[in-house]
Amino acid sequence: MSDLKVAVAGAGGRMGGANIRAIAATPGLVLQSAFDRSGAPVIGRDAGELSGLDALGVAITDNLDAALAGAEVIIDFTAPANSVLLAREAARRGLVHIVGTTGCSEADEAAIAEAAADGARIVKAGNFSLGVNLLLGLVRQAAAALPGFDIEILEMHHNKKVDAPSGTALMLGEAAARGRNVDLGTHSVRVRDGHTGPRQAGTIGFATLRGGNVIGEHKVILAGPSERIELNHIADNRALFAEGAVRAALWARDQRPGLYSMADVLGFN
Repeated sequence: MSDLKVAVAGAGGRMGGANIRAIAATPGLVLQSAFDRSGAPVIGRDAGELSGLDALGVAITDNLDAALAGAEVIIDFTAPANSVLLAREAARRGLVHIVGTTGCSEADEAAIAEAAADGARIVKAGNFSLGVNLLLGLVRQAAAALPGFDIEILEMHHNKKVDAPSGTALMLGEAAARGRNVDLGTHSVRVRDGHTGPRQAGTIGFATLRGGNVIGEHKVILAGPSERIELNHIADNRALFAEGAVRAALWARDQRPGLYSMADVLGFN
């Protein structure tokens, strides 16, 4: 089977560089193109050199049509509006689209799902880490087994992150809500400030921290009357997300058009 030709969106960003390095290190994948927004300072630079590798002979472009010509996969950790645009392009061209973008609105999610129904093979996840996806299952089981325990989710990321709570924190909240058979939207508490009164039983609380260069730390606390359980995940290197993304790309190549999660890739569903 020939190498899978991959286009990397947001090539000048931190995750863009991590994805380029992961592609270069993964048998069966080849970097077809790398692209970024119009006017980005990285335009014209070699994608390999920018990512800390030897030159790959792939110049970063801002021409989307040129970037997607000949590509079979888009790996995309960018911004919601851009991911919606790329999902539609993936549907139009019959491509695999790996989406690690977080902060999507309900309308964005609906547009991405529509693109999957229109012919794209989309794997979308708030986190592509094996450890986080294992943690989701543990959180769901713990929430179901401990119905009287209060659930709080704490997350911390670097000071450049623009959405809150993080996509991973929301995934953990959804896992807890599924364990309790409740709707997260009507049972979550995103902000506490001032005289809030006692904690409402059955809610799922979120706390957000930002600072420094923290890649990602998540803690789910289940607090009972006499004991407390804490389930933690710490990301030490962005490479773990990129490794998950390229694994998803190889898996999605052989799937029918549709919308998939990392749990599907890992066989957890």
